[in-house]
Amino acid sequence: MTVLSAEEIQQRLDGSPFIVFLGLKVVSADPTKQEITMRAPMRPEFERRGGAKQWHGGVIASVIDTVGDFAVGMMVGRGLPTVNFRVDYLKPAVDTALVAVSRVRRVGKSVGVADVDVFDEKGALLAIGRGTYSTLDAK
Repeated sequence: MTVLSAEEIQQRLDGSPFIVFLGLKVVSADPTKQEITMRAPMRPEFERRGGAKQWHGGVIASVIDTVGDFAVGMMVGRGLPTVNFRVDYLKPAVDTALVAVSRVRRVGKSVGVADVDVFDEKGALLAIGRGTYSTLDAK
């Protein structure tokens, strides 16, 4: 199994126009801890309502799905298709970048599971999510 470095993950993120639009940047990637941290800056296009500076939940969900995917993907050496994911919103994200920390819970032959915590820049927990991703080799 090939493990991806932070630089390789960022390179793959930068290959997706949607992820580039999200502005996701790898802050750290630790395959020993099976943990990855990414940051997404606020943009006016992400606002729930124009001028509110509050993140739309759909964008937060996209961040959770992507960061969870790449946490498991870091361990198997490639991006993976999402099987399922869920989000619990705990607190509105207002006028802040998002910091998403994902921890791999399982990497199996057919699926991998990752938990994702989303924080504001001051460290307040805003949302939590769990993603399941197919680890089957798509030959």
